[in-house]
Amino acid sequence: MASSLIVSLAVLGCLSVLGCAGEDQNKGRGFGDNFAWKDFQSGLQEAKESKKPLLLLIHKSWCGACKALKPKFAASRQIQDLSKHFVMVNVEDDEEPHGEEYTPDGGYIPRILFMDPEGKVRRDIVNINGNPSYRYYYPDPIQVVDSMKLALEKIAPDTLNAQHPDEL
Repeated sequence: MASSLIVSLAVLGCLSVLGCAGEDQNKGRGFGDNFAWKDFQSGLQEAKESKKPLLLLIHKSWCGACKALKPKFAASRQIQDLSKHFVMVNVEDDEEPHGEEYTPDGGYIPRILFMDPEGKVRRDIVNINGNPSYRYYYPDPIQVVDSMKLALEKIAPDTLNAQHPDEL
């Protein structure tokens, strides 16, 4: 009797651990589980405390363009490497923050916005190689990388000075 109770408790403990791991891994929502994703509020707090810029990824579960970007974003080694210098925030569906500052040129999706450590959306960091009508839309990971580098130059230039240019 005691041994079956121990086995049952061990199985429950194992399932509990697996459940928690699954929740953590789901934070990427297809955009990659190798990133330190945060929710919006904790991301704002971490950016303020760490003085890092914030990358805000806004997408919807039903969006075709979002689904197309997911595997490319997740597989980008350059985005993963640069993400260490950012607070990475991934919001989906109803988690999208409200306010005009989060829809600077429209409410299309996906949108990637860059914010300074104080939480201000940087309207000057856009996809310069993209469609001028949708300046925060990034269909290609290389475009995301270019804007991440630009964000570091404008928001956290000391990060660039501390790194060898080939490392970014």
